[in-house]
Amino acid sequence: MSAPSEPGAKRAVEAPLPRPPLRVLTPLRETGRLFALGWTVIRLTFRRPFQAREFIEQFWFIASVTILPAMLVTIPFGAVIALQVGSLIQQFGAQSFTGGASVLVLVQQASPLIVSLLISGVAGSAICADLGARTIREELEAMEVMGVSPVQRLVVPRVLAVMSVGLLLNGLVSVVGTLGGYFFAVIVQHGTPGAYLASFSALAQLSDLLIGELKAVLFGFIAGVVAAYRGLHPKGGPKGVGDAVNQSVVFTFLILFFVNMVLTALYLQLVPAKGL
Repeated sequence: MSAPSEPGAKRAVEAPLPRPPLRVLTPLRETGRLFALGWTVIRLTFRRPFQAREFIEQFWFIASVTILPAMLVTIPFGAVIALQVGSLIQQFGAQSFTGGASVLVLVQQASPLIVSLLISGVAGSAICADLGARTIREELEAMEVMGVSPVQRLVVPRVLAVMSVGLLLNGLVSVVGTLGGYFFAVIVQHGTPGAYLASFSALAQLSDLLIGELKAVLFGFIAGVVAAYRGLHPKGGPKGVGDAVNQSVVFTFLILFFVNMVLTALYLQLVPAKGL
């Protein structure tokens, strides 16, 4: 005869199993955690102690790996814009406005996008790989056991460094692109230097540069937060770190293009164009 089952065991067998989380809600959870990390970074930025040494090291590293590629990309980019805009404006008989039109396109749109792509592709991947390696080695858990916040110690200095480099790099890209466009518009297309500079002063205004700098800072913040989030949550060991790096770059590109579209639409609606 079989022994009678105990009441506790019977209840344990009959207890309903917990339902697995719905896959449909996974993107919403990931988005919520990403926004939570961004808010935590903003909140901890103004809390002491500030990791000045970590910020300087990350700033120097990001600047050293992005300055030269940014200049090399900007020169042909500015040349293409100047040639394309110049050939298009010639069809309308307004060649004298080539300088202003090409510089506006470069400062408002091209320069922040070049900076964002370089920062997310170079600096963002490095940040994600570094934090991902620390996560799988359980260094971040050890920091939490010692009472040190990994976000304040590691993430905040990196995000601020990315934002600072983006701000300065955007100005450098704007200057280099403008000089490249001047060279190709005046030398290659046989334009007039005076007309190039006059059209620039007639069409451009200070708010064009400010919106470009605002985009660069915001893009740097988004790239840093996305890279840090993917680095803090790798899956699958060392292979998961590589997958997290690829995902962070792709996600950052998609988010930055969408944010750029929104900011451009708001700017064109709120800021009137400069009259001739």
